[in-house]
Amino acid sequence: MTRDYEKFPEDDNGNLLWQMQEDGDDLEEIHEIEFSMYFKTQQAAEQCAIHLLHEEQKVSLYLDEDVEPNEWVITVYVNLLPDYEDIVDLEQWFGKIAEQFEGEYDGWGCTAYVFDGLDDEE
Repeated sequence: MTRDYEKFPEDDNGNLLWQMQEDGDDLEEIHEIEFSMYFKTQQAAEQCAIHLLHEEQKVSLYLDEDVEPNEWVITVYVNLLPDYEDIVDLEQWFGKIAEQFEGEYDGWGCTAYVFDGLDDEE
């Protein structure tokens, strides 16, 4: 398959989406995309999480004790078709929100949905 650079531009997002496509992920199916933000204080993270809840976003919040110094992590879960333009728009929006609350946008990821097309026969 030849890469369509309009659909999968040559940058981090385009490369990840292209890799998903190449791995057999069905990009025509809705995925739960996870967008992450990091905060130095619990208070800033909680304020941002409340803001995101008011924006009707599904979020989780936890303290990442595996990094030094510890950071508070918000993950925002968005169900959508993994489309380049939509992901870029959401990254910009979440980046601005993270900055409002003295945090940092970190990136996105999702579970791959790969089906081999074979029926389970027992």
